[in-house]
Amino acid sequence: MRAALEDFILHLATERGLSDNYQLSTRRSLETFLTWAETTQKITEPGPVTLAHLQAFLGHRKRLGLATSSIKLEVVALKIFFRWLAGEKRIPRDPSEVLPLPRLERYLPETLNERDVERLIDGPDVTQPLGLRDRAMLELLYASGLRASELTGARLENLDLDTRFIRVTGKGGKTRVVPIGAKACEAIQAYLNKERPELVTKRTGSHVFLSRHGKGLTTARLWQIVKSSAERAGLDARVYPHLMRHSFATHLLSGGADLRVIQEMLGHADIATTQIYTHVEQKRLKETHRKFHPRG
Repeated sequence: MRAALEDFILHLATERGLSDNYQLSTRRSLETFLTWAETTQKITEPGPVTLAHLQAFLGHRKRLGLATSSIKLEVVALKIFFRWLAGEKRIPRDPSEVLPLPRLERYLPETLNERDVERLIDGPDVTQPLGLRDRAMLELLYASGLRASELTGARLENLDLDTRFIRVTGKGGKTRVVPIGAKACEAIQAYLNKERPELVTKRTGSHVFLSRHGKGLTTARLWQIVKSSAERAGLDARVYPHLMRHSFATHLLSGGADLRVIQEMLGHADIATTQIYTHVEQKRLKETHRKFHPRG
């Protein structure tokens, strides 16, 4: 099986062109299975492997305390490996064909309420250096639901404050046009007029938001800015850039926005990803009912 594994990884690299990280993750999962098969089942060839062996291995991994999400990755690795072996006629059948993927628990995203969002946005001191920049970034995060990388990658040529739209590049290199709220436009304009010109150097590009050295910001720096703004605002919750995106979507939904529109603004490829916010809203409604209804 180890020789077959080497051939399979080569197939992933050369014929399917998958990333080094994907190859490494798949190799790690399959080597774990191979070691278990050799030491506990005395199996060194792929042919004798049965569905029962695969189930026993996954049960073993679960007993070791492996998270469901990690077990799912191992199941995927096993399925693509044995499917490839069967396709190459190296084994008579694919033992993983009916192996189910474990169901992942659905975790509801954290959100801030409207009042806490206001406190967070008011956190930066606009009278201090870079205060206008930080306020503008927080306004834009909440106004448009951008990912951290989309905000730090935002460019002047894609920003139109007159029509109140911004074009951003999201996951998979996909671009989308997102509206910007009036307050965010005002904050961005104030930053562009008063603060950004002072940050520009000869090497400055067209990034909207600049560091004190005139370069584009990193997502790590954005995390620091959001965290420090939350601390100044006295927020106890763990606050991070993506929390603003979750809050943006949840508040739109509670205000009556159509789920398809929210999907488009967030840049989700699948509506199922956006539907998680309906569960957040349902949870909020249940909590309100339980708190205020006399028989809640």
